[in-house]
Amino acid sequence: MAREESKVLLDALNKTTACCHHLVLTVGGSADSQNLREELQKTRQKALELAVATGTRLTVALRDRGLAAEERAEFERLWVAFSGCLDLLEADMQRALALGAAFPLHAPRRPLVRTGVVGSCSGVAARALSVRSLRHEAGRDFYVVDLQELEREVLQVGEMINDMEMKVSVPHWTVQPRQTAGAELLSSASAGASSAMSVPERSGHCDPSKALAATIFSAVLLAAVALALCVAKLS
Repeated sequence: MAREESKVLLDALNKTTACCHHLVLTVGGSADSQNLREELQKTRQKALELAVATGTRLTVALRDRGLAAEERAEFERLWVAFSGCLDLLEADMQRALALGAAFPLHAPRRPLVRTGVVGSCSGVAARALSVRSLRHEAGRDFYVVDLQELEREVLQVGEMINDMEMKVSVPHWTVQPRQTAGAELLSSASAGASSAMSVPERSGHCDPSKALAATIFSAVLLAAVALALCVAKLS
């Protein structure tokens, strides 16, 4: 039961980490917006929750000295996959932090054209307190708070990785995979080769009636060509 639950948690973490990676790639690009930053915040927080739950479950299982050898080998494979997800999540969060700081959503901009028009301070203040300006301020507050939270989350993932290495020692090179590297590619290639070999075998079978019809058609065609040449010479 514990192994199946760990697999379910790890599968959810893998999908959430992949989604987070996809969102991070769009930060600073033409599709960047506050909606994207909010979606990225929700996704990485969900990934953190799944990482904590998965790490706790796997740690308890691997520290059990009464675990059978087959069960331990399976949990070690899950542990290696889990550590890979954490490494990718940490790298993506660091990239999101760097890109978010380099491409702020509401950076102050200087006017390109100075008209020289001046007015009273009350009119300027009234325009500054418009609905659009209030939304702008709310977005800027979200941007600042999000970067601060992201910085704390990066430290949290780093501490989680160090804590994992202290509690459970599972060297990656000692974990035996279920199948050899590239086994799926080799199986698909062999299947394609066998199907390709079966095509000539089927096409090699000759039907006598079809061969006779082809011979008669060729003879008629040659006779028609010869007759056409004779007519051309006589004319």
